[in-house]
Amino acid sequence: MANLSEYDTSKTWQAVLASSQRITADSADEVRNLTLHIPDAGFNYQVGQSIGVIVPGPHPFGNNQHLRLYSIAGESIAPNNRGVAFDLCVRRCFYIDEVSGERYPGIASNHLCDAKPGAAIKISGPYGSHFKTPEDNSGNLLMIGTGTGIAPFRAFLKRVYQRHGEWKGQVRLYYGARTGMEMLYRNDKNADLTLYYDQDTFKAFEALSRKPWLGEENAIEQALQHHAQDVWNLMQDDNTFVYLAGLEKISTALDAAMSQAAKSANRWRWLRQEMMEQGRWAELLYS
Repeated sequence: MANLSEYDTSKTWQAVLASSQRITADSADEVRNLTLHIPDAGFNYQVGQSIGVIVPGPHPFGNNQHLRLYSIAGESIAPNNRGVAFDLCVRRCFYIDEVSGERYPGIASNHLCDAKPGAAIKISGPYGSHFKTPEDNSGNLLMIGTGTGIAPFRAFLKRVYQRHGEWKGQVRLYYGARTGMEMLYRNDKNADLTLYYDQDTFKAFEALSRKPWLGEENAIEQALQHHAQDVWNLMQDDNTFVYLAGLEKISTALDAAMSQAAKSANRWRWLRQEMMEQGRWAELLYS
């Protein structure tokens, strides 16, 4: 959840929900692919940025508005080619009160998932530009994500291969999910990631949690530990770029796997800091 005071919401846009498609049809977990249309052509965005969804109040604790950030999951075609359009990948969320044990619906996610095509959605942004494609197509792209963290990678991969054609560097995706149904975040129905499985440079490694109640971070930890040496070796290359997306806990999982592969936690921390300073490290994490 974002704090309104942390982001500039002085400029807002009126979006229209063009379509809403559930992509986890047989799962208790509801994930929807939403296409938002903004008639105003003055709205500009880049793949990898986030938009703020503003839900009018009143809300608990006296808040008049509720803001939640969502990463843009892909580019879309605006109806009649008027204005701009983009996709969001939204998971319907619920929260358990630690004191009372009561279950409460997430404000923004349920607002979006309940909306019908034609509904008005108030947004702000876009914010940031987290995932930039290196200018040199020989760069290695290392993507690590969990859950709906797959959304920005879908858009990023399309941009890499569609705009740059052949990519000579290694492209690796490590993705962890709590259950098998969450693999549908890839949205195979629309052939998103599978388009690139025949690319010589692209490989995806997916893992399911052996203990689903521990969450997606348990799955990504398994995937990283199993391939820790390969990931560590790739990071030794000065032309490798790292992208993290999903739960904040994946940073902890990555730290554990890389400290083991490097045989030194300090050596790993030094390398990570160096990549950050060189602009070869990008994160799009949420709690």
